[in-house]
Amino acid sequence: MQALLLICHGSRLKEGSEQAKSFVQQCIESIDTPIKEICFLELAEPSIKEGFETCIKKGATKIAVVPVLLLSANHSKRDIPDELIKLRNQYPAVEITYGRPFGVHESISDLLWEKINNKVSSLKDTSHVLLIGRGSSDPDVKRDLELIAKQLRERYRVPQIQACFLTGSKPRFEDALTKIQEACDQVVIVPYLLFTGLLLKGINKTINEYKGHNEKEIMICEALGYHPILRKVLETRINETLNDKERNAFVPRSLKSYKQISGDSRWR
Repeated sequence: MQALLLICHGSRLKEGSEQAKSFVQQCIESIDTPIKEICFLELAEPSIKEGFETCIKKGATKIAVVPVLLLSANHSKRDIPDELIKLRNQYPAVEITYGRPFGVHESISDLLWEKINNKVSSLKDTSHVLLIGRGSSDPDVKRDLELIAKQLRERYRVPQIQACFLTGSKPRFEDALTKIQEACDQVVIVPYLLFTGLLLKGINKTINEYKGHNEKEIMICEALGYHPILRKVLETRINETLNDKERNAFVPRSLKSYKQISGDSRWR
């Protein structure tokens, strides 16, 4: 029997984990799969192991695993596969397929443009957009967020846009903000985060500190939220995982190999 296991990140804020769970439940309503479960990578329950074993208790012989993550980074290429390797060894008779995160999808630029329009009536020629990602030691995160920024710039003719990061990747948000203020009149901050949480509070704190030292117009857009566009992207990732089992078959590799798999376009 086929099962679908969705893995959310989890949050220190209970509200954040509940928002993620509610979003995923809406996404899987239309998926015709007998067993559907939601679990968390960390900071919330059930764990990946608990979610996986619940699927088996309900009769699953095949489990399609999909990470509900924005970008392909260490969580999707190392942490989750590491758990699945352990579970495969424990339950060798269960067939596992493993999908990909939201990644780089052309429709995401539409969502980002909507967020900008909700905050700014029109961009000036001297406007500069900062697309802020969480960041990671995985270089693919930088590559993918820069590609998303490029798609937004080309599709909607954004005058100037730059990807920056809160941690793990360069340029850092604070450095990028300091640099661009010298050359623009209006800064539009677009957090590439799923929901309002501790990271967004940190961004707001930094912006307030900068506003106290200069007269530049700095505006911050809302987090992505669990938007209908992201719902469609997740539904696409789920159907890919369920319907192309040969391409998405989970074959245990070393962790190093999983990090190298980013060269495959399916991880973008």
